Amino acid sequence: MKANRVLVLEDSLIIAMEAEDILRQVGVETISIVSGLEQAMEVTKTEPFDFALLDVNLGEVMSFDFARHLSSLNIPFGFVSGYSDTKDFPEDLRNVPLLVKPFGELAMRDFLQKLFPADA
Repeated sequence: MKANRVLVLEDSLIIAMEAEDILRQVGVETISIVSGLEQAMEVTKTEPFDFALLDVNLGEVMSFDFARHLSSLNIPFGFVSGYSDTKDFPEDLRNVPLLVKPFGELAMRDFLQKLFPADA
């Protein structure tokens, strides 16, 4: 997997910074961090991304509609959550790769292999 540009949608700055560090360890060059849906929508209008990491729960809203937006743009994405399964996700998003918090480099590598199985 060679991803140069990644979008991280995460409302916790500490988790976003940890994700950024781990993404750099696995070879990602440019990471754009946004904390809200409006900001995420704007950045996808102006920047290309190889994939996105989406925190499921952004406080009062969920990232599911934004995930569908990314799908319409053909941008691969996966979810990040403190919950270890997707059974409560909308049916059309239950098979999206899930990275469970807290995570480290090994979990990120496993997640990226699920997101990009052809590169495994």
